[in-house]
Amino acid sequence: MAQKKIRKNNTLLDNYKRSWEFIKESRKFIFVIIGIFLFFTLVGFFIPAPDNISKWIADYIKNIIDETAGFSIIQLTSFIFFNNLKSSFIGMILGLLLGIIPVFIALFNGYILGFVLNESVKANGIFILWKLLPHGIFELPAVFISLGLGLNLGTKILFNRKKGELRKMFYNSLKVFLFVIIPLLIIAAIIEGILIFLN
Repeated sequence: MAQKKIRKNNTLLDNYKRSWEFIKESRKFIFVIIGIFLFFTLVGFFIPAPDNISKWIADYIKNIIDETAGFSIIQLTSFIFFNNLKSSFIGMILGLLLGIIPVFIALFNGYILGFVLNESVKANGIFILWKLLPHGIFELPAVFISLGLGLNLGTKILFNRKKGELRKMFYNSLKVFLFVIIPLLIIAAIIEGILIFLN
């Protein structure tokens, strides 16, 4: 009887529901990450970057474009998925270092997005933003959730030394990564891969 109950409590649907419950419990950390990301997106969009930073970002983007040149749609989708998977996982796990890394990743990605949006608007006009919007519909929520969970882990290390609670939070974060973040990143990579390939 006990085994049946355990099996029932560990179905895919049950784990999926509990993952969203944990996301809800961590929402204030996710909102902090969203706030940091949006603030630095605005900074990157409205405040001109120094020449050396502009050159570095332009070279960074050019390297990605050169690396993916000639990719098939499957290769492009895989490249996008594994890149996003790696950065999301690193952002979450390295949140254990007092939450510094998730904040830095949110700041860095927000600034680069703002810079790219500004350059896109200069080249193609304001309506280009509507064309770029589908690229982030699933990717950004996945990134925000993973970084928010990383920040949550970091603050718990700072303010709560109970190993049992931290272990439980870490386990719940991994569960969210498996049942929520990975599916979102798969959908995001498919959409983005198709849009880039068609353009």
